[in-house]
Amino acid sequence: MPAPSHAPDPSGPLGASRRDRILDALARDGEVRVSQLAADLGAAAVTLRRDLQQLEADGLLTRVHGGAVPPAGGVAARPATRGSGRIGVLVPSLDFYWPDIVRSIESAARDRGYAMLLRGTSYDMQDERPVLARMLEAGDVAGLVVAPNTDTEFAPDVIAWLEQSGVPFVLAEREAARRPLGTPLESVATDHALGAILAARHLAALGHRKVGLLISRSSPTSRKIIAGWTAACRELGLTPDDHVERILPDRGDAAFSRAVEAVLDAVLAAGVTALLVHSDREAMALVDLALARGLAVPGDLSVIAYDDEYAELFTPALTGVAPPRAAIGRAALDLLAARIADPARPVHRLTISPELNVRDSTGEPG
Repeated sequence: MPAPSHAPDPSGPLGASRRDRILDALARDGEVRVSQLAADLGAAAVTLRRDLQQLEADGLLTRVHGGAVPPAGGVAARPATRGSGRIGVLVPSLDFYWPDIVRSIESAARDRGYAMLLRGTSYDMQDERPVLARMLEAGDVAGLVVAPNTDTEFAPDVIAWLEQSGVPFVLAEREAARRPLGTPLESVATDHALGAILAARHLAALGHRKVGLLISRSSPTSRKIIAGWTAACRELGLTPDDHVERILPDRGDAAFSRAVEAVLDAVLAAGVTALLVHSDREAMALVDLALARGLAVPGDLSVIAYDDEYAELFTPALTGVAPPRAAIGRAALDLLAARIADPARPVHRLTISPELNVRDSTGEPG
């Protein structure tokens, strides 16, 4: 008598969920590749080929070498499994940076049959648990996309509360681990360190040797930018004496204008010829001041804005590092929907690369 098999039954619930996600990917991308599905779903290639064979037999796709395409005649695969209820979204701001993320979450949620319940807090909020609790009390919340403040004494308590709530959740532009083992939580984040590296390499390629970094606030994003910038300076042979790092006060602070003046004075005194500034508003303020002093941008000073929300609209149009905000929102919702459909799936952590958009504010040093 053959020994019993402990392998998952490909026709069982896990197999059905996996095939649902294959069809979701096919509807979204127009094709699927076994190699990419294996990476995304954590399933063996032989299992995925069996799934594709079953889906082809059901008339839902046509297999091709290495993957599958929609069935003959161009009929799209069936839409993603429809959800019900609402997706709760908690972000630290409803202006600057976050609106594009929120809109993409809302669009992706609507495509899957979910409504969205949106709440905005602030970067100064110490403990988001009361806001999250009220969201769940509203009822019918199927899952959460959350960007909590990870720099407060209550941050571990917020993460523990999310885990204990029993509601699936994904962190957006945040990364955290559960205590006490330190195992990571599901998240989607921009590779902000890479964004700073792209900026530094661009400036070095133009011939700049003395470059500066200005940060608008102390935050998880700022720390990653600083880490990437420091690594790039090391890679490019720049030393601490060759670049200036400053943290500016909030733009609403009465000291902001004086701080910008002091920064520009320090930049000129150090012979710095190019700056990476986080974020757009601070970059625009600094360029305004430089122009008012009779400096040429980029002739005397090249400037790159980090966030690239409004940088293109400025005169001169600012070179900008653009985080993939819409992609972050879509990916967060996709992860959450997959978690809702399959609570036992492995934890996924996605890191998405930003882009450098070169415009008029950077050039060779004068």
